[in-house]
Amino acid sequence: MGFKSKIRFIHKWLGLISGLIVFIVSVTGCLFCFHDEIKDITRKEWRLVEPQNRPFLMPSVLQEKAKKVAPENKQSMVSYYGKERSAVVYTYSDTENLYLYFNPYTGEYLKSENPKYDFFIIVEYIHLYLLLPDYIGKHIIGGATIIFILLLISGIIQWWPKRKNDLKRVFTIKWSAKWRRVNYDWHNTSGFYISIIAVIIAISGLTFTYEWVGDGIYKAFNFGGDKAVEIKAPVIDTTKFDKNTSIAIDRAFIATMKQQPKSEMFYVMLPQQKGDIINTGAYPHALRFDHQSNYFFHPNDGKLIESQPYDKKSLGLQVVEMNYGIHTGQILNLPGKIIAFIVSLIAAALPVTGFIIWYGRRKKSCKKLKA
Repeated sequence: MGFKSKIRFIHKWLGLISGLIVFIVSVTGCLFCFHDEIKDITRKEWRLVEPQNRPFLMPSVLQEKAKKVAPENKQSMVSYYGKERSAVVYTYSDTENLYLYFNPYTGEYLKSENPKYDFFIIVEYIHLYLLLPDYIGKHIIGGATIIFILLLISGIIQWWPKRKNDLKRVFTIKWSAKWRRVNYDWHNTSGFYISIIAVIIAISGLTFTYEWVGDGIYKAFNFGGDKAVEIKAPVIDTTKFDKNTSIAIDRAFIATMKQQPKSEMFYVMLPQQKGDIINTGAYPHALRFDHQSNYFFHPNDGKLIESQPYDKKSLGLQVVEMNYGIHTGQILNLPGKIIAFIVSLIAAALPVTGFIIWYGRRKKSCKKLKA
């Protein structure tokens, strides 16, 4: 058996093993690409607000309003998504999670959402875990993603022409041929054209499944180093104060806005127990989760303990924190999302066209054996 025959054999069986999972992951990725745009259209009554020439309400004010809406729930985070967007208080209890939407200028309560029943959250959980327990589903998805990368590489190896004269033929689809030939050409050619972007999307997706992938990216761009050391949150002595205070949370939010006056999106992680650090973040653009700056504050007096502005982070950490934007195409705004959508759609078609090729050859082989 020659080298290309071995590659073809490996490609075939890896494709048959992972094809269904790759199809599901790719289709759900397509659906998720434009979730923000779709929700802005279908849920604009509580996602969008009229911008006003005054500052946002303090997190403590929104906390108090959230207590009135969901008194049994604890609050975990307050997020300000932009001047034209509602603020969200994230709450939880033993039985449910609730996202509470407020006007960030007036404090008007707008809507409660339970993510358990949200269509796009369900799509995301299928994409990440196949709706299985996360410790099981993530390994199935991760394994299929690794196989998909190997399929792209092995596909290019077996498809690559031996002679230069064949280059034009293999880079195009013969639309005038019979449908099986069109299917064969489409499988090979489309797989080649999306291969580089598909591999980037796949590797960035693996960072959500396997921590070692993110660590590897960090070390590759930093030529070594330890990500855990750079992102480690400070620890304080809990014996030197009585309790966490709302004043500290508000001071942390104000200080973060002063540190990043040009940022559009902010979050404040609320302490859940005595001694928990107040963690805040700022992003340059609304609904863009890259180029983030992080700050840590004392939960009693709101004093700044540690700063991690984006421009002071290592290149490796900057790239790792861009993974969500790279994976969804969000980092290039709408054009990036369109590219991610098209690549995901073509990736979803590859297992289908590949199965048709395999089934056609198998059927032909059975006919020959019978003859």
